[in-house]
Amino acid sequence: MIGRAHVACLLSGMLPILTVPRADLGWLAWAVLVPALWLMRTAPTIKAAAHRGWWFGAGYLLAALYWTVPNIGPGLPLIALVFGALWAGWGAAARWLIPDHPWAALAVLPSIWVTIELVRSLPLLGGPWGLLGASQWRHPTILSLASIGGIWLISLALVLVNTALVITWTTRDWKMAAIIPAALLTGPVAFAMTDDPESERDFRVALVQPGIVHNPEIRLDEGERITRALPPVDLIVWGESSIGYDLKRRTDLVARLRTTTPLLVNEDARDATGKISKSAVLIRPDGTQDRYVKTRLVPFGEYIPLRSGFGWLSRISQAAGEDRVPGTGASTMTTDDVTFGPLVCFESTFPDLGRAVTRQGAQVLVYQSSTSTFQNSWAPPQHAALAAVRAAETGRPAVQAALTGVSAAFDARGRRLTWLDTSERGAVTANLSVPDENHRTLYDKYGDYVAYLALMVTAGTVLVTLRRFDARFAERDVDGHPVP
Repeated sequence: MIGRAHVACLLSGMLPILTVPRADLGWLAWAVLVPALWLMRTAPTIKAAAHRGWWFGAGYLLAALYWTVPNIGPGLPLIALVFGALWAGWGAAARWLIPDHPWAALAVLPSIWVTIELVRSLPLLGGPWGLLGASQWRHPTILSLASIGGIWLISLALVLVNTALVITWTTRDWKMAAIIPAALLTGPVAFAMTDDPESERDFRVALVQPGIVHNPEIRLDEGERITRALPPVDLIVWGESSIGYDLKRRTDLVARLRTTTPLLVNEDARDATGKISKSAVLIRPDGTQDRYVKTRLVPFGEYIPLRSGFGWLSRISQAAGEDRVPGTGASTMTTDDVTFGPLVCFESTFPDLGRAVTRQGAQVLVYQSSTSTFQNSWAPPQHAALAAVRAAETGRPAVQAALTGVSAAFDARGRRLTWLDTSERGAVTANLSVPDENHRTLYDKYGDYVAYLALMVTAGTVLVTLRRFDARFAERDVDGHPVP
């Protein structure tokens, strides 16, 4: 039976979408979970709170992934319903801990949230789109937390403040209120106590954005036209799928694309064996090529998970008609004595990939993207904003060249340098301060330790709950009645 509380939780789950571009109310993330936590806190039973958490999760995913409807179609409500169950434990914990163990709630509820984000981030489960911490992309002082503990630490701080607000509101425990300004100040303090990475040199990058051009030859011509008009730079980057031909067989195109500046294009074509992959290809002035094959593919967009069961989606939507072939892992390229990590589109959502190329010596993160299928949604700017988070995590400047927008560049602390929106065509250039390849943030060194600590807290909470459950029933007789 669907009640008003369930509908209210579904709607409250949709509120966080207001914190991302285009709405871009990032400040709201510090309180956006309050309605949901209050609804779960006031549930009549823990079981009812778990149901409310489930509805909240379904609403959260429906809003976060609404732009995937062209690729998933009717599969989106099913995905939201199944994965929304991840928040059931969060709802149950809110009902149990906020009224009876408020100080424990401050540790457990943020940890459960980050654990949910960690589980969602598994490539087999779709990947980490719509993580709450990404809402702070416009705020370099808050992004400084990412350099310490990745995006997970930002999400943890946000949920901590939301939880403290609800506890203060419902218990009038003003000692709890002191947690709120303390958590709000952690980012600015971390920012003030750290310096920008020492610059080794400047590196000028041009990002080419021809717009929506479906014909591969016309798209190639447009990319060349924009490129010819560029001022002198150190690297030119074209977007994802900018080349619709197999460059291993089209040596004439390689010769045609040779310029005095290294050019990073992106090949989306069938190879000699008949397989299709997405490849970042660096064409040097002498014609030699470096190649990186996209490793993390977009579910339903570039492959269909369990195609034997879900392949029918390709007949009623724009889901992938055939699976593209993934690469074998992240790698780096070098040009003009600067090493960069080429990653493709969806891969900007994964914190571990930015960290992987950084640990391989990358001094700049370079993303190539194309979001033409979702051009009129909030997905393109939301996607571009992720480069700011990856930059702050790794202490590396990050750029994204998007075939149809948004193309953007951010410095090593996530501050925006350039932004070419979806309505614009042409190119933008960014002058990047390149850090020493040995520079490492705490996140570079220690990785996802915040997420794993959150997982440990969550697992410990589950064990305590199970023991309490066992203890309650251990004191009953064979008929299930309490022992006097």
